[in-house]
Amino acid sequence: MQLKKEAREGVRHSQLAGKVIGMIFEKPSTRTRVSFESAMYGLGGQVIYLSGRDTQLARNEPLKDMARVMSRYVDAIVVRTFGQEVVEELGRYSTVPVINALTDLFHPCQILSDIMTVEELKGDITKLKVAWVGDGNNMANSWIQAASRMGFELKIACPEGYDPDPEILTAAIKESEKPITLLRDPVEAVRDVDIINCDVWASMGQEHEQDERIGVFQPYQVNVALVAAAAPGATVLHCLPAHRGEEITDEVLEGEQCCAFDQAENKMHIHKAILEKHILAQG
Repeated sequence: MQLKKEAREGVRHSQLAGKVIGMIFEKPSTRTRVSFESAMYGLGGQVIYLSGRDTQLARNEPLKDMARVMSRYVDAIVVRTFGQEVVEELGRYSTVPVINALTDLFHPCQILSDIMTVEELKGDITKLKVAWVGDGNNMANSWIQAASRMGFELKIACPEGYDPDPEILTAAIKESEKPITLLRDPVEAVRDVDIINCDVWASMGQEHEQDERIGVFQPYQVNVALVAAAAPGATVLHCLPAHRGEEITDEVLEGEQCCAFDQAENKMHIHKAILEKHILAQG
């Protein structure tokens, strides 16, 4: 939040002057790419962007080789890919920080920006109740981990067959100081909560399931009626891009209770903090 405050006051940052990050994006993105690039430039650093077709990953170069070579060129590696194992193997062999910008299993940087947004608007998240409504995807998994590690109550509403990762959920429930509950009824999940969170019903790579998922997830749409079941003044989150009329209605997305565009801005600020912390820690 300090970096955001200073940026709005016109403070020019240069903590990462002379530093370079390499961004390896097998999965394309608008917000994640632009926010990481803006964050690095905003700290005085430089960026090298590589899509999946620009790297030797497309030619089956061993990840351990790529990690050791990239480590000699850049000061951190930002990876957006499909398999969590890609990030983990790069991390094992890299001598510079490897930052997970999204995998099919987790989306940790997004969750940090969401929590920053919540705390800006409502204060300490450990004193709030949060609901996740929709697909048990990478966002849901990351919210579950955040709830167990930070200590806030979380209720998850997913249709049967679309649950979060069972190992992540089981471990989180055991570790958490506050309840983490999986439900089927979205109205029950949002009852009296302070935060309602949702995402697209078909993530990247699941487009062939889109029509089927629309039918399954229709009862989980975040609309005016569902928001009314939450605590008065509850905040609605969406990590974007949104499919208006599917997981969230246009009326809710454009309404006063939704802060999706604040979330989008805060991605840049939280990415600044992540890059500064991990790159400067290397000396």
